[in-house]
Amino acid sequence: MENNKARMQEYWQRNVRILFTLLGLWFAVSYLFGILLVDQLNSIQFGGFKLGFWFAQQGAIYFFVLIIFIYVWLMNKLDREFDVHED
Repeated sequence: MENNKARMQEYWQRNVRILFTLLGLWFAVSYLFGILLVDQLNSIQFGGFKLGFWFAQQGAIYFFVLIIFIYVWLMNKLDREFDVHED
């Protein structure tokens, strides 16, 4: 019983670590690239648009969707490791 509780505690800690890592990346892309560093990034062209503008208008949204897929993939992997997956 105690071993199972410790395993679930480790599962939860790793889940939270994954979550905060991905949220930190999203913050960096959306806030830093789209707001704070927009002037520096605007000196770079991406697909005919200034990179800072692209991050502010589309890049952060695309990155958020990508993060959702990465989170699902990582959590499925973690669920299988701890044998709590749904098959």
